[in-house]
Amino acid sequence: MEDELDYTETDIEAGRLLFAKPWDFVTSTAEIGQLPPTGPIEIAFAGRSNVGKSSLINALTGRKGLARTSNTPGRTQMLNFFAPPEATLAITDMPGYGYAEAPKGMVDAWTELVFAYLKGRPSLARVFLLIDARHGIKKNDEDAMTTLDKAAVNYQIVLTKADKIKPPAVARLKEETARKIARRPAAHPVILATSSEKGWGIAELKAEVARLVAILGG
Repeated sequence: MEDELDYTETDIEAGRLLFAKPWDFVTSTAEIGQLPPTGPIEIAFAGRSNVGKSSLINALTGRKGLARTSNTPGRTQMLNFFAPPEATLAITDMPGYGYAEAPKGMVDAWTELVFAYLKGRPSLARVFLLIDARHGIKKNDEDAMTTLDKAAVNYQIVLTKADKIKPPAVARLKEETARKIARRPAAHPVILATSSEKGWGIAELKAEVARLVAILGG
């Protein structure tokens, strides 16, 4: 497995420049027919409710209030889109999953929306699937990976809140996670560990996205 330390200074600088632009909120939608027009390369962030998606997006873009954060799991109920002016990259914040309070019909509607987005968005380059480092991969994370595999959308695991466990535990979790995803057809092999609170791994995540944009000609 490739390690975060593999990123060069050039990669890190490319990532910094990519996210140094003034990012803004574009739109939110709960209906597939209301998606913004296909334009720049898109990356999406998915994960269980309260995994730290909004905090990570804010850390990447340097905008503390760009993506709303909440102590109430499941507050993000729509697809939310963010981009800078003259963008070569856009971000999609996907609805959180895995909380018990939502009615089944609402969960089913969100699942349908997400799968339709995954299958029908040609500009979507990669989904970053966030896993809370304190808990590791749970059943609903496995379900999300199966959905991504079925949709044939490339996805990459990003561990969040890595500052909440000790470094040896982070290393073990990365190894364990790598084993769990090894046979999944759409999973990217590189696993990143981050902390939005401490800033850990943010530069490496930016570098990974910059590499992806460069490969796709953004």
